[in-house]
Amino acid sequence: MQEQLETLRTTLAPYPGAYTGIVIAALLLAAWLANWLTKRVLLRGLRRLLRATPLGGAQHDHEVQLRVIPRLANVVPALVIAAGIAVVPDLPAQVVTVVRALCQAFIVLTVALSISRALDLANQVYERRPDARNKPIKGYLQVAKIIMFVLVAISIVATLVGAQFLHILTGLGAMTAVLMLIFQDTILSLVASVQISNDGRVRIGDWIEMPSQNADGDVIDIALHTITVQNWDKTITTVPTKKLISDSFKNWRGMSESGGRRIKRAIYLDQHSVRFLEAGEVSRLHRFALIDGYLGEKQRELGEWNARPEVRGAEAVNQRRVTNLGTFRAYVEQYLRHHPKIHQDMTLLVRQLQPTSEGLPLEIYCFTNDVRWAFYEGIQSDIFDHLLAILPEFGLKVFQGSSDAPLDVNLRRVDAPSHPAGPGEG
Repeated sequence: MQEQLETLRTTLAPYPGAYTGIVIAALLLAAWLANWLTKRVLLRGLRRLLRATPLGGAQHDHEVQLRVIPRLANVVPALVIAAGIAVVPDLPAQVVTVVRALCQAFIVLTVALSISRALDLANQVYERRPDARNKPIKGYLQVAKIIMFVLVAISIVATLVGAQFLHILTGLGAMTAVLMLIFQDTILSLVASVQISNDGRVRIGDWIEMPSQNADGDVIDIALHTITVQNWDKTITTVPTKKLISDSFKNWRGMSESGGRRIKRAIYLDQHSVRFLEAGEVSRLHRFALIDGYLGEKQRELGEWNARPEVRGAEAVNQRRVTNLGTFRAYVEQYLRHHPKIHQDMTLLVRQLQPTSEGLPLEIYCFTNDVRWAFYEGIQSDIFDHLLAILPEFGLKVFQGSSDAPLDVNLRRVDAPSHPAGPGEG
C-alpha cells in the first residue's frame, strides 16, 4: 500500500497540488463512508435497543430516529477528518490546527444539540405521566439547556482561540454582574418556575383569569419564561412566569375540584306588587306541593300569634299575615332544595338585598353539581326560566325599565298638492 502511494505521488509530481487534492478527496470520502456505515449499520442496532426502553417505544420511535440518532451520527465524520488531516501532505501546520479546532468545535456543538433534543424528548415522555400536570419539568430542562449552551459556547471559543477552558471560565467571573443583568428575566423566571412547581398554584389544564394580562382561559403550556393561556375566544395569551408571583390572578381549579359551581343572580321585583295574601289566595297556594308544609306551619304560627289577648279582635293592621313575597321566597328555596342539579351539601340561600331604583333584588345563591360550563349555564337558565314564569301565581311582577303603557302615536294628515306633479316631483 505504501509503495502504491509512493508510485502515485511520483506520477503526480509534475502537477503541483494534485496529490494533496487526491488525499483530501480520499479523506472526505472516508468521512462520508464512515457516516454512512454509522447510520446504516451501527445505529440500526442502537434503534432496536432503544425501542425496548421508555425513550424508544412505539410512541417515541419517530422522535428518536429523526431528532437524536442522526445528530449523534454526524460526530463520526468529524472524528475521521480530525484524525486524518494530519496525514495530508504539504499542508501548513496552521491549516491542520484550524481544521482540528473546527472539528472539535463541531463535535462539541453536535453533542450539545443531541443532548438538547434528548431533553425535549424526555419532557415529552414525562408529560404523558398522570401527575405531569402537577409537577411540570419543562422549566428545569430549559435552565439545564441554557447552562449547557453557555458552557458549550465557552468551550468552542476556547478551542478556536487556542486557550484553556478554565482560563476563559475564570475570566468570566469579572463579568458576573453584567451576566446577571443580561439574564435578569431568566433568573426571575427560574425562581418563579420553582415556586409555581413547588406550591402547585398553576398547572396545565387550569382555568386562570388574569385581567392585567388579558388572560382568561385554560393553561396549555408552562415554560421557563412564559405560561401560555388559550382564552375562551380561542386566542392565545402568553403571560410572563414571574407575573404569576408578583401579580394577582384567579385560579378556578378549586371550583372544578369541589364539584360545585356557584349561581349568584337576582330577580328584580316590582315593590308595588308586594302585598298580603287573602285567605282564599292562601288556600289556592296550598296546591303547590313544595310549600304546602310551609303554608300549614305558617298559618299555625300566625294563628297562635293572632290569638294572643292583646292582638285578638284588633284591626287587621295589628295582626301578622302571610305575604306573597315571603311565600314566593319559601317556594324558591324548596324548589332549589328539591332540584336534582343543585349541590345540596353547599351553601344555598334565597335572600333579599338592598332595594334599589331598579326594584327589590331577590338573590339566588347556590351551587350546581355540574361544573361544566355549558351544562352550568343550562341549569341556571332553566331555574330562572321557571321562576320568572311562576311569579304571576304569587301576584308578583318583575321590575324593568321599559313601561307597559300603550304607545300613543299621532299621525298628521298631509293634504295632496293642489297642482299636478311636474317632472321630477312626487
